[in-house]
Amino acid sequence: MVNLNGTLIAKEKAAIAIANRGLNYGDAVFETLRFSGRKIYFWEDHYFRLMASMRILRMEIPMNFTMEFLEREILRTIDSLEKEEVSFRVKLLVWRKTGGKYTPITNDIEYVISFEKLDTPFYVLYEKAYEVELFKDHYIISGLLSTLKTNNRLINILGSIFAKENDYQNCLLLNENKKVVEALNGNIFLVSGNNIKTPPLTDGCLNGILRKQLISIFKKMQDFTIEEASISPFELQKADEIFITNTIQGIVSITKYRKKEFTNEVAKQLLPKLNLKVRMD
Repeated sequence: MVNLNGTLIAKEKAAIAIANRGLNYGDAVFETLRFSGRKIYFWEDHYFRLMASMRILRMEIPMNFTMEFLEREILRTIDSLEKEEVSFRVKLLVWRKTGGKYTPITNDIEYVISFEKLDTPFYVLYEKAYEVELFKDHYIISGLLSTLKTNNRLINILGSIFAKENDYQNCLLLNENKKVVEALNGNIFLVSGNNIKTPPLTDGCLNGILRKQLISIFKKMQDFTIEEASISPFELQKADEIFITNTIQGIVSITKYRKKEFTNEVAKQLLPKLNLKVRMD
């Protein structure tokens, strides 16, 4: 089942207009949520990021689009099919209503909520080979729009095809200044000794929910210093450890970039702290 504007419909029967603005112009934003133990992980952060994104894109936020309303709709969608305690990946997609070309005739919105099962009820760190490479065919343009989760993901798609064709597990993306910005599916953190570094939002990286949570955790760990600063590709091979973060997977350790192999000691320290933060949130 999916929830299309408040109506529960079988996924195979759900339909949108051919003139849908999300389909035609990428005029849409979304949140990808992890749901486990009858709880949406870091829901408040996701909600306020969605509201901020809608405002930036000049979408009209309905009066009933409160945090409580959307949480109820997500729960109602999941409960329509699933009665057992299972973990899910939930996608909340919002688009501007049909009408107009580049200039919309209305800023009112529509939405859909969908979900799929996840394998684990909490974050785990997989001990497996995870090799990455730079994707240099296209660049992220630094600025506010690149920090939003919109339907404009062509770089991520092309980078994913490149990774698949060349047997990489992921790729790292660059901005127009040739600075490392993020991975195809999440933010990145570099560990060099006791110093932790992650790209700043001004470089064009996604304003990630897990990024925010881990920065908060690092600031409370006396053994480490955390800084938001631009990362040069030359720094990658000098790092002791690199990991990728996103709401669904949590922390993914990179094991190899070109000839450099990495440890995952800091990621191991972070994982229980992250799972604890989920429970306390």
